[in-house]
Amino acid sequence: MSSLPPAAGARPEGTQTELDAAANVQRMFDTIAPTYDRANHLLSFGLDRFWWLRAARALRSRLGQPRTRILDLCCGTGDMTAALLRHRPADAEAIVGGDFAPEMLARARQKHARSNARFIEADALRLPFPPDSLDLVTFAFGFRNLANYADGLAEVYRVLAPAGEIAILECNQPGGLTGVLYSLYFKRILPLLGGFISGAPAAYRYLPASVERFPRPPRMLALMQQAGFLDARWTGYTFGTAGLYRGLKADPDVAKS
Repeated sequence: MSSLPPAAGARPEGTQTELDAAANVQRMFDTIAPTYDRANHLLSFGLDRFWWLRAARALRSRLGQPRTRILDLCCGTGDMTAALLRHRPADAEAIVGGDFAPEMLARARQKHARSNARFIEADALRLPFPPDSLDLVTFAFGFRNLANYADGLAEVYRVLAPAGEIAILECNQPGGLTGVLYSLYFKRILPLLGGFISGAPAAYRYLPASVERFPRPPRMLALMQQAGFLDARWTGYTFGTAGLYRGLKADPDVAKS
């Protein structure tokens, strides 16, 4: 395990700097893009679909407002984007899906060609949006791959409008007996199966390491609060193996009232 603090972000094997880590993650996801969906569904026993849908339902009050400006970051092949679209009115503004892996985006555009979404290449640490321009920014199992978690939160805070919301669906390392069983599967079995399905064993060794490195809920909530988010909270899913983090950007008008 790296000695770097959790806020420093993802560090795949053999990387030391944020630049190296980001480039490694980008190459990794481009490599596994052809088998990404099939591997996710099989390795999670289909729970990934349940998690996307549950997270989207939690956000349906915002999603139901046609003018809500939405960015789904680290969107991969667009499955979370599709879950969000289920709650969007027919005349709503398009959801923007952003990712920095071109091969993932190519599949997202193909899968969702007829949906009310558009997909752009975007680095979560340097977003191509002006300040205060979005109402909802979501992540689904991609935030932990950022090279710097604190910087990622700060960048999302920058682009959110006052009273805008961040929602991060992410894996978690649970405690107790569940944690023991989870670790056995995640560290011993999943890398072998994922490597076999994808032909990229290093990517599926990285997966459990990235979850182990990612901050646990108390630490992650503290990072969100340090970035300025209000009402930071976490809702655990499936015995705490995943969960949804949510927080709000301060609204100066509300503070003055």
